[in-house]
Parts: sequence; C-alpha cells; structure tokens
Amino acid sequence: MTTLTLAIGALIELAVLARVMLRPHREPASRIAWVAVVLALPVLGTIAYVLFGEVNIGRRRLEKEREAMRRAPEPLPSLPQDAANLRAEIPGRSRHLFRVGQSISGCAPIAGNSGILMADSNATIEAMVTDIDGAKDHVHVLFYIWLTDGNGSRVLAALERAAARGVTCRAMVDALGSRGLLKSPQWRTLRAAGVKTATALSIEHPLLLALFRRADLRNHRKIVVVDNSITYCGSQNCADPEFRVKAKYAPWVDAVMRFEGPIAQQAQRLFAIDWASATGEDLAELLRQPLRAPRAGFVAQAIGTGPTIRYSAMPEMFESLIHAARRELIVTTPYFVPNESLQGALCSSARRGVATTIVLPARNDSWIVAGASRSYYRELLAAGVNIHEYAGGLLHAKSLTIDGEVTLIGSANMDRRSFDLNYENNILLQDAALTAAMRERQMQYVAQSSPVTLELVKGWTLWHQLWNNTLAMLGPVL
Repeated sequence: MTTLTLAIGALIELAVLARVMLRPHREPASRIAWVAVVLALPVLGTIAYVLFGEVNIGRRRLEKEREAMRRAPEPLPSLPQDAANLRAEIPGRSRHLFRVGQSISGCAPIAGNSGILMADSNATIEAMVTDIDGAKDHVHVLFYIWLTDGNGSRVLAALERAAARGVTCRAMVDALGSRGLLKSPQWRTLRAAGVKTATALSIEHPLLLALFRRADLRNHRKIVVVDNSITYCGSQNCADPEFRVKAKYAPWVDAVMRFEGPIAQQAQRLFAIDWASATGEDLAELLRQPLRAPRAGFVAQAIGTGPTIRYSAMPEMFESLIHAARRELIVTTPYFVPNESLQGALCSSARRGVATTIVLPARNDSWIVAGASRSYYRELLAAGVNIHEYAGGLLHAKSLTIDGEVTLIGSANMDRRSFDLNYENNILLQDAALTAAMRERQMQYVAQSSPVTLELVKGWTLWHQLWNNTLAMLGPVL
C-alpha cells in the first residue's frame, strides 16, 4: 500500500508539474517558482497550485460574462456627423495609446467630455450624493469596499431617496471587500427601499468554491454612473478617509475624477457587463441610447481589465504609456509589484532622459507588498528613477501622467493582483488642463514625501535585503 501511495503521489506531482509547464501565458519566472514550490513541498505545493496556481473564474461565470459582453454594444452616436465629431479630436501623437485601450475593452476613444479632479475623499462623496439626488432616470453604483461609516451611509441614504422618487437604482459590491455591508441591516434596508442589489464573486462555501474557480479573484472596480451622462473614476472606495477597518494607516489618500459626457456610457458598459454576469439582467437598452452630439471637450476612453480579459492587458496599458513619455512621467500607486517588462519600461524611461517619478506610501497596509516593492528600488534608482515615499497617510491614488498631456486614472495598481486577478476600471484621457490638475496633485504628494536615495538603499542591512527579495519571489507564484 505504501508503494502504491507513493506511486500515486508521484504521478500527481508529475501531472501538476506538467500543467505548470504547459499552461499558456505563464511567465518563465512564474513557471520556475511553481516548479520549485511543488518539488520542495510536494503535498502542500500541489494543493497550493490547485487553489492559486491558475486564474480560473469558473466555466459558468465565464459563459455568463461572455454572453453579457456580446449583448453589451459599444455606445454609438445618433447621427453620422456626430460620429465624425466624436472621433475627430483624437490627437495623432497619442492615437496608438487609445488603440491599445480599445483592443482591451472594445470602446473607442470618444470626444466631447469634461471633467474635474475632486478635492479630496469627502468632496467626492459630497458630489456623488448631489448627483444621486439630482438623478432623473437611473443610478448605478459598484464598489469593491463599501463601509457603513459616515460616507458609506450617506451614499446608501441617497440611493434610498432616489428610489423613493422613482429613479431606478442598482448597487453592486464585491463579496469579500464589502462583506461587512452585506451582513448589515443597512443592506437589507437598501433592498427594502427598492434599490436593486447584487453581489460580485460570491465567497459562500469557500471550500466547495475552490473546486470550480479561484476563490481570491475579486471585483476591484469603483464605478458610479448617473443618467448615462455623469460618471466617476478613481481609487476611492465608498468609505470615510479615516477607513476605520484599518485606522492605523489612515487617512486613505485617494484621487477621483468626475466626468460628464459620452465617456459615462462607456463606464456604463463596464457596469452593465458586471451586473448581467451577477444577476442575469440585461442592461443593453441603456447602452443603445444614442450619444448626444457633443459639446467641445476632450478625448477619453474607459478601459476595463480582469481575469477574463486578454492576458497581460493591464501591464500592456501601463507599459504603452511609459514608453510614450518623452519629457516627464509621474506614477502614484499604493501597491507596486511589477513584472519584468514593466520594471524594464520604467528603467528605460529614465535612461532615455524622461524625468521619471514614482510615489508610493511610506507605510503600507500590506507588509508583503511593502517588502516586495522595496526589492525593486535599487535597480530603479540606479537607472535614474526618482522614488518618493508618501508620509501623510496611506497614498491610495492610482494615477499616471505623461508629458503634461495624458492621464490614466482608475482602480488598477501596478501589482500582480491588478494584472491577473482583479477586475479593474480606468479612464484614459488627453487634456492639458485636467492633466495639469492631476500633475499638481501628484506634486503635492511628492511634497509630502521623503525621497529614497540609492545610498539609502545600499545601506540597508543584508537581512533587510534578504527579507525584501524573499517577499518579491512570491510575486510570480501569486
């Protein structure tokens, strides 16, 4: 029996190793890491690979999402001349960037938009509540984390008021990020008030769930759409900046933009796909409403990524922007665990003379990410990248500006979770004024940060370096 057991175990181990080597789209570093784990810890390594080794959303969920995407058309203008106006303002120098975005989500860049960078987290919630109170037809809200604190309760109350006056309201949250809200009386009250609710990526019966899909895939998006004409995009969850579930890292420092114009219907498309995937309700009619002839306004594009979108879509978008920079590149992200190509793009940016700056939080709520991030500092600094660690709270803003002209803002971090495991939403735009506002905010973050020098990093102890590099090795595995 012992010999038979060992033989079966060896066959299982060989089968897992074969799967590691044959699985499509796996980086060489990731293959090596998983092979090492399975060989070193055959039982635990095999179990770990089954649970976390592949980005498997589940066959039924994948079919639902593909059907939802098929039914969700790109918003179209009502008249041919409107189409010309909506497409005419795409700058030639940035056209290839928008082509990358369109290849990811299927939404073409569209002109006629206006936008404003919100002053802070509380101002963002204030504006959202005002827009919800002014809604005439519908309000759609999706958050990864929605707390029952002051700001969270204000948005809940605004949705209840809107539903009471006949506005169709839909609210969706991630099952893990908003688990507290889902168990709360406020969620039941919201449904009782007539708001339609949905949960993204349920985590009930996690052991059973692991047989069908990877349990740690999450919907990390933050989307608000009002009447197909207003949308918000940025890093902020529906919560107070004090973020009491992790108060010792507070305040959470976020960046959010409020947009008006055709871009709202592209954000609506992302919400509609998520909603249909979770509930089966088809919102395609809202997407078929014709776009109104635009006012003068900038070009923008909604970009949604996730485990069911093509492999490496988010790092492709980041890298395309980085390679496009000619004078200046500024990045803010709370979680920085790049793959090799993204790390190389950042180093290349600095080496070709682009003023390249990355702003990260000095204190991170994830000690694993904090250590892994710092393992990349030495190479970046040696290449000429400026690194700053923000000390005014947990810098949670996810933003990228290039040459004072182009901005990417949204929910995606520069880490492996955002690349492979999370559903994310971002907006790419070209506008000098709004990019200047975002750049000014980024420079405010720099002013509240401490510069990280190459001499400082070289002075870290061997134990410090070993710790950071060991944590970074987990990146390809996870």
